[in-house]
Amino acid sequence: MSSGAALTLAVAAPLAWLIDRAFGEPRNIFHPVAWFGAVMRPVGHALRRRGPAMAWTGGAIAWFVVVLGAGLVAWLVQDQLVALQSWLAAPALAVLLKPSFAWRMLDEEVLAIELALHDGLEEGRRQLSRIVSRDVTGFGAEEIRETAIESLAENLNDSVVAPLFWYAVFGLPGAVVYRAANTLDAMWGYHGTWEWAGKWSARADDVLSWLPARLTGVMLLLGTSRPWRRRLGCEACLTPSPNSGWPMAAMALRLGVRLGKPGVYVLNETAPPPQSSDVGEARRIAGNAAWAAMLLVALSWLVRAGLD
Repeated sequence: MSSGAALTLAVAAPLAWLIDRAFGEPRNIFHPVAWFGAVMRPVGHALRRRGPAMAWTGGAIAWFVVVLGAGLVAWLVQDQLVALQSWLAAPALAVLLKPSFAWRMLDEEVLAIELALHDGLEEGRRQLSRIVSRDVTGFGAEEIRETAIESLAENLNDSVVAPLFWYAVFGLPGAVVYRAANTLDAMWGYHGTWEWAGKWSARADDVLSWLPARLTGVMLLLGTSRPWRRRLGCEACLTPSPNSGWPMAAMALRLGVRLGKPGVYVLNETAPPPQSSDVGEARRIAGNAAWAAMLLVALSWLVRAGLD
C-alpha cells in the first residue's frame, strides 16, 4: 500500500470518530448493519430448523459467503477510494467506517440506565432490558448497575476496540469483516435451538475478538496503581466466554467493585457493589480507552505512511 493510501486511512479514523460523536447511529433504514441483519435473519431461522449436521454446514457456508463477501466489497471500494485525492477519499472512507463501531450509542445507553434508576427500579429494569438479553425482572439497583457496567465493558471491545483493531490491520475490509462476524454471532450464537446453526459464527467471533478483548482489558487498567497484572487473567477466566471476561474483569478491578451474573460468575468478589458514582466513572474510563484506541489506529497508519 502506498504512503498516500496509508495517510488517507489514518485521517479517516478520527473523522469517523467525529461523525460518531456528532451524529451517533443513523436510523435503521440508513444503517448497513441493520440491512445486514434484516437479510440474515430469515437465513438463520431456516438453518436452525435443520438437523445438526446440515445446520452447522449451512451456518459455516453462510458465514463465509456473507462475511468474506462483505469484506471483498469493502476491499474493492477502499481500493477505488484511496486512488482519489485524499481530501475526497478520507471523508468517504470515514463515512463507510463509522457503521462498524458505535461508542456514542453505547455511552448514552449506559447513562440512560442510570438516569432511569432515579425514577425507580421499574424504569431502570426497562432501560436495562434494551441492551441485555437476560431476565432482569428481579433485579435491584445493585444488579442493574452491575449489569450496565458489564455491558459497557464488554461492548467497549465488541463495538469499538475490536472493529478499530481490525481496521488498523486490514483497513476498511478488516472493520467490515469484524462487524459482520460479530453481528452474526449476536444473532445466531446461542445455545438451545441455535446451537448448531450458530456454532460456526460463535467460534469465528471468539477468534476475531480474542486479541482485541485482551487489549481492551489492558487499556482499561492503564494508569491505575491497583495491583491488577496478576489478577486480570484469573478474574477473566471466571466467565464462560473466552473473551468478554477480560474487559469486564478489568473494569471491576479498575473501579474496585464487584460485578457478576447471578448464578454464573462473580468478578472481584470481595469488593463492594457499584454505586451511582461508579457508573459515571466507568463511562469516563471506557471513553478514555475508546479515544485512545482510535488514536492508536490513526498512529499505526501514519507510521506505515512514513515507512513507505
